[in-house]
Amino acid sequence: MLTISTPGRICLFGEHQDYLGLPVIAAAISRRVQIKGEHRDDNKIIIHLPDIGSELQMEVSDTRLPYLEKRDYFRSGYNVLIDRGFRFSKGMECRVNGNIPINSGTSSSSALLVTWIHFLSKMADNPHEFSAQELGELAFEAEIVEFNEPGGMMDHLSTAIGNAVYLEFDPKVTAEALNPDLGAFVLADSLEPKDTIGVLKRAKFARLDLIEKIRQELPDFSLHTFETTHKEQTKAFLSNDEYELLSGTLRNRDILREALALFESESMTDETLGKLLSEHHGILRDLLQISTPKIEKMMAAALKAGALGGKINGSGGGGCMFVYAPNKPEKVAAAIDAVGGRSYVIKIDKGTMSF
Repeated sequence: MLTISTPGRICLFGEHQDYLGLPVIAAAISRRVQIKGEHRDDNKIIIHLPDIGSELQMEVSDTRLPYLEKRDYFRSGYNVLIDRGFRFSKGMECRVNGNIPINSGTSSSSALLVTWIHFLSKMADNPHEFSAQELGELAFEAEIVEFNEPGGMMDHLSTAIGNAVYLEFDPKVTAEALNPDLGAFVLADSLEPKDTIGVLKRAKFARLDLIEKIRQELPDFSLHTFETTHKEQTKAFLSNDEYELLSGTLRNRDILREALALFESESMTDETLGKLLSEHHGILRDLLQISTPKIEKMMAAALKAGALGGKINGSGGGGCMFVYAPNKPEKVAAAIDAVGGRSYVIKIDKGTMSF
C-alpha cells in the first residue's frame, strides 16, 4: 500500500506576480491531500473520492487518454507521464482524501495533481524518483499547459517543495528554501465561490497589455529592472489608471524584495512581517480589485482580535484569506468565524512525501 501526501499553500508575497515572470514567496500549510492505493490484477484504474461522494474509473493504456470533462486532471496527470515514457501494465485502486479548502485559493487542485503524479510515478512499471521541483513542474503541465489555462507555476512548486520557498521564473525556474522562524497563521475561507479563470484573465492580461504599451515608448522596459523611482516618466503616455496599476505592480515587487531580505536576516520581527502582508493586501484589493466585502469584514475582525497583518490568498474574487497571528491564534479564528468565515489555525508544513 502506497500513500502520498501533499500540502496546500499560501502565497506570502508576490500574489498575481508569478505569471508576469516576477518572483514569489510561498509557503506550504498544514492542510493536506492524500492518496492511498495499490495495484489491481486487471487493467482498471479506480479512484475513490469520498470527500465529494464520487468515483472515477479509467483503464491503463500505453497511449494518451482522451479527456472526457473540463479540467480532467486525473487523465492529464496520467498523460504527462505517458508522454515521458512511463508505462503501466497493472491497474490501480486508490482513495483520495483531503482537508484543503476546495476552490478557495489554497491550491487544492495543484496539490491533488502533485499527489497524483507522485503516486503514478511510483506505481509505474518503470518507477522513477522525481525531485520535488520536477513533480511541481509536471503538475503545472498537467493543470495549466494541457488545458491552455492562465496561471503560473507557484502553486505546483510550493506544494511539491514545501516549507517556505522563494521562487523565480525568469530566465529559468529556480527555488530557494527559506527558513524563517514563523508562528501560527489563521487561514479563513469566505465560503464565497470564486471565478479563478475570470479573475486571472482580468488581472493578468490587463498588465500584459500595460507592459506592451510601455515598451512602445521604453523598448528596454522590464519589471525586473525598472526602478520605481523612474516611474514618473511613464505619466507622459499612460492614463491615470494605467499609471496606478504600474505603481502597484512595482510596489508589490518591492514588498517581496523587502520580505526576502527580512527572512534572510536575523532581525525579522512579527510586526514587520504583518505590516508587509497588509500593505500587499491593500494593493491587491484597491488596484487589482480581487477582494470582496466579506473578506474585508473577516480581515477587520481578525486584526481587531490581535492578528498582526494578512492578505487575500490565491486568485481572489472570493475564496480564502489568511492572517499572521502568532499570539492567540484561536482568538483570531473565533473572531473570523463570528462574522461568517470558516477558519483554520495552520502552520508552515513539509512538501509532498511518500510513505
